[in-house]
Amino acid sequence: MRWVGNDAEESSARARRETGSEDSAPNDRADPRAWCAVAATRLGRDQPEAALEAARQAVDREPHGEWGHRLASLALERLGRDSEAVDAAQEAVRLAPGSWAARLRLAGALRRVPGRWREAWAEAQKSVRYAPEEPGPHALSGDLALDRGDHRRAAAAYRAVLRRDRDHLGARVNLGLTLLGWEPPGRHHDPAWEADPAETTRAREALVVWSWQVRGLLAVALVAVVVAAFGFGLHLQAQIGGALVLGLVLAVTLRQAGKVGIWSHVPAMLGRDLWLSVAVSVTVFVIAGYLIGLATLPEPDTVDWAWSGALGLVVFNPVGVALLWLLVEAWRGRPVQALAEFARASGARVARRNMDVALWIVAGRAWWGLLVLSVLPVPRIALAALAVPVAMVLVGRKANLRGVVRRDRWLVGALGFLVASAISLTAAGVVPELERAWQGAWLALLAVAVAFCARAVRARFRNTPGPWRSALTRVELPTGDTSPSSDLTDEVRHAVTFSRSVVLSYMAPDGPRSIAVSAVTSVSRSGELRVIAGEESWEAVERDPRVAIFVGDPRFWAEVRGVAIADHDVLRITPRDVVVREYPGRQARAR
Repeated sequence: MRWVGNDAEESSARARRETGSEDSAPNDRADPRAWCAVAATRLGRDQPEAALEAARQAVDREPHGEWGHRLASLALERLGRDSEAVDAAQEAVRLAPGSWAARLRLAGALRRVPGRWREAWAEAQKSVRYAPEEPGPHALSGDLALDRGDHRRAAAAYRAVLRRDRDHLGARVNLGLTLLGWEPPGRHHDPAWEADPAETTRAREALVVWSWQVRGLLAVALVAVVVAAFGFGLHLQAQIGGALVLGLVLAVTLRQAGKVGIWSHVPAMLGRDLWLSVAVSVTVFVIAGYLIGLATLPEPDTVDWAWSGALGLVVFNPVGVALLWLLVEAWRGRPVQALAEFARASGARVARRNMDVALWIVAGRAWWGLLVLSVLPVPRIALAALAVPVAMVLVGRKANLRGVVRRDRWLVGALGFLVASAISLTAAGVVPELERAWQGAWLALLAVAVAFCARAVRARFRNTPGPWRSALTRVELPTGDTSPSSDLTDEVRHAVTFSRSVVLSYMAPDGPRSIAVSAVTSVSRSGELRVIAGEESWEAVERDPRVAIFVGDPRFWAEVRGVAIADHDVLRITPRDVVVREYPGRQARAR
């Protein structure tokens, strides 16, 4: 008998040795773990169909093996067979309820099924609890939080990943997105809802179409009313015609309302989607403004400010919404901190693309700041414009921007014009009477706006990412671990079952504690231990489920580290690491 350091590592190495080539059928076709090794290799080569076949071979030979079901679930997910992937992952969890990898796999599979976000979150948190030192569970927790737009919780999870793996590019990029306040494309839909995302998307589209149609119709109608009343003197007729237009508004409203099949979710959708809420709110105000403008339609020589305001709201609301969009998009999030995170992951193409967008956001903030300084009635305040080039230098030192600015010439031009505007405003602040300095600052700001528009048009025509937040891209982190599950040898199974020297070690509130085990009732075919222990151990595993079993045998001693789950009258311990050693004085060598 050879003595081992870790049974799981040994079993995986043995499976690899018995595999004819990295992704061919194993030499020992009867060994289920060898088939699992083949499936894992094929998944690494992005061959999900072949991996699924190998995983099924493993499951056929050992239905009680958690590893095979876990690999099958991952292969099924990559093939787009989400419901089957969930079934396979649930079977893996049933066989090894304390396996963090099985819980992680189930969470990843549930995430792809509409309406099962809460279950996915619960499984991900169990995976974190079972293996807090692993980056994978924290990464999936961050992705799940980001799906809901919970940036605070997502950032905490991604930082936990980076504390465990500083080179994790995906977590680094996604952390930058949380700092920018990034929202997924379907932000109107809460993944925790049981409603079909297609239904909420259809409802959103209906509300947006209703908003545009009603606002456009009322703008054209009110302009026609003004022309008829002021240009041709048809005051009463213009009011009557304008009132008839409200019938068309009602028809449009009823038509689009019929496409909204989930009215109970609309208030929550408005709360989640800022721009949907803005569109609906502005439309309501436009309708009110149209009614006021129509009811108070004045004579040409008696126009007052209230009626003029109603006319401006109805006709020019798209301009106001566009300015609001530019303002909010520029001032949401922390782009400088996000740039620093993207820069640390600049080896990834997606990070460089996100850096470009973040720089445009920084440029947008500088543009708004300079615009405000240029219109304030106190000229000396314009001296604050000097902070813009200083801030740009600091940002450039914090993040390596050479590669980004080299690829985006319009961005280089925009940044240059911002510096020129800042210098002109500073000069105007020193000498307020210098009119050309003010004019130069405004022209430079206009040039920045032109550069942004040109960059946007170029992106539209070339179908490439533009200088806006919707071009930000997240990294889809892998949601499955292909590492082998622990495999108890026959010697360890026998020792655990029949030895009278079995000790359970766990973490008590005052530190580690060990107690004698009353009995190990059974060891399942999947390697799960069923242990009878005192009540204090039950309370301990509720706080921290990570435990260790020490067992003595006349020939060796073994340590089985795993996760304990209280179930009826026993603790179910899923092994994670198994260490076997000879007693001191005997030769001990790793298997």
